[in-house]
Amino acid sequence: MRSQNNHDVTPGLCRDCTAPVLSPADRCGDCGSPRLVFHREINDLAIAHIDCDAFYAGVEKRDDPSLRDRAVIVGGGQRGVVSAACYIARIKGVHSAMPMFKALKLCPEAVVIRPDMKKYSEVGRQIRTLMQAVTSLVEPLSIDEAFLDLSGTERLHNASPAASLNKLLQRIEAECGVTASVGLSYNKSLAKLASDLDKPRGFAILGRGDAQTFLADLPVNRIWGVGKALHRKLRADGISTIAQLRTRDESALVSRYGSIGHRLYNFSRGEDMRRVNPTSTPKNVSTESTFHQDIADLEELKHRLWPLCERLSDRLKAKELAGQTLVLKLKSSKFRITTRSQGLAWPTQLAETIYQFAIPLLENAVGDAPAGSSFRLIGIGVASLGPGEEADPPDLADPDAGHRKRVENVIDDVRDRLGHDAIARGRGMRRKENPGRGR
Repeated sequence: MRSQNNHDVTPGLCRDCTAPVLSPADRCGDCGSPRLVFHREINDLAIAHIDCDAFYAGVEKRDDPSLRDRAVIVGGGQRGVVSAACYIARIKGVHSAMPMFKALKLCPEAVVIRPDMKKYSEVGRQIRTLMQAVTSLVEPLSIDEAFLDLSGTERLHNASPAASLNKLLQRIEAECGVTASVGLSYNKSLAKLASDLDKPRGFAILGRGDAQTFLADLPVNRIWGVGKALHRKLRADGISTIAQLRTRDESALVSRYGSIGHRLYNFSRGEDMRRVNPTSTPKNVSTESTFHQDIADLEELKHRLWPLCERLSDRLKAKELAGQTLVLKLKSSKFRITTRSQGLAWPTQLAETIYQFAIPLLENAVGDAPAGSSFRLIGIGVASLGPGEEADPPDLADPDAGHRKRVENVIDDVRDRLGHDAIARGRGMRRKENPGRGR
């Protein structure tokens, strides 16, 4: 956090030229920029969280300069949800996961753009490469955010971690065309909190000297891992702020809330012993689609499932991952969510395998639904993730498995060279609309 006392001499740096500065100062002595950041511990902290600013929307604005000063929403159609919103749209109250119809009521002038995950993934990989040039200790959290540990990099870069991070943000903006914000602290949980303090293009610092005061008045759900259900339980127990949480001892928290009680106790005190883990992998990968009109017909649901299996397969291959647990999700017209899961004999990243195992799950979920049910959303995902090189091994019990893998590899190669629409399987072709017949 920026020093509030201009009479103290506090170390800092210029956000534009990265020159060291000392407070009190309103402008950089080297380049004259007013973009300065000060903190007593700025040269002693090395754990960072970098988060791109409205990433999907930022990429779209980069590729179409006419959108620069316009509200942009990336997401599905009228019945879909918001995947990302630029800051102009956010001022109007639009946020991610909001139903699209609500977003357009708040911001009717917004330009709505369908997500292009392949493009976003490519930019994300470019950003990841820039991060890894600064430190080998990069722990990805998503396509556009990661933890970094810059401990010991001072001699390598001839700069403090703070200065190296600032140069990294400049490279991301110059070479990738999107902006990012950084939170710098002494552990992961505080770095993540800090990265939200000064968006967009932010640089915020939480040190040991100010963490306790900063945390005290925050709502308890700002602790990483406190979801809606736990938040309700904490509030019902009279715990709304982190300061109130600190009044409970660790054993009482564990007794009441289970193993997460340890995290509640430690994080509320600014303590987090987790290391930045560059081998960390996501827990799951998934994709879903919300329909323009509710669907009751099972065959139509199967047809809608196939492109999701292809999209999921593309994401797994791009991330070099494979999944061994398949998860199907259905949301009814009454917003009731049903999930079905199936363990696989081996990890997979093939669309055909995902689809073949997902069909029985879909049939089971629809068959168990109340008579006359219709559905507004279908999703497919995988968990139990592992490295992609372990995916889809030869199977003596399934002699056609190798052929299916070769066919899919050929399709992938054609699409890489000529575009996704250059080739498609028969089931991916648009079939004649079926009016539906209940289940």
